[in-house]
Amino acid sequence: MADKVSLAAKLATFDETWVPKVVGELNGQYVKVVKCEGEYVWHHHEQEDELFYVLKGRLRILLRDREVALEAGEFFIVPRGVEHKPVADEPAEVVLFEPVTTRNTGTVDHAYTIEAAELEKI
Repeated sequence: MADKVSLAAKLATFDETWVPKVVGELNGQYVKVVKCEGEYVWHHHEQEDELFYVLKGRLRILLRDREVALEAGEFFIVPRGVEHKPVADEPAEVVLFEPVTTRNTGTVDHAYTIEAAELEKI
């Protein structure tokens, strides 16, 4: 039987930014938490949609044709194939929902890239 998960407790176990940690798995999807600050990299996921749910702070999702500003308690789903760039002008804590095979920087190779098989489970 599964135990409940405290997202606050999980987020308290690390300080690095833009390094997602797996906190759950269901139906072929990972539930991840990530601390964000500054700018991420422009990227897209060819086969996967990606959900960003802001727990704390604010997150802007830059798209090539617009910007989506998220406050705590709000989420946005980036459809597969859509190029995007998350930006946190102040520290933010975010939950991500995406397939277990999702590479965090999509088709882009970058210093932030973590292969799906290398994600830390906490």
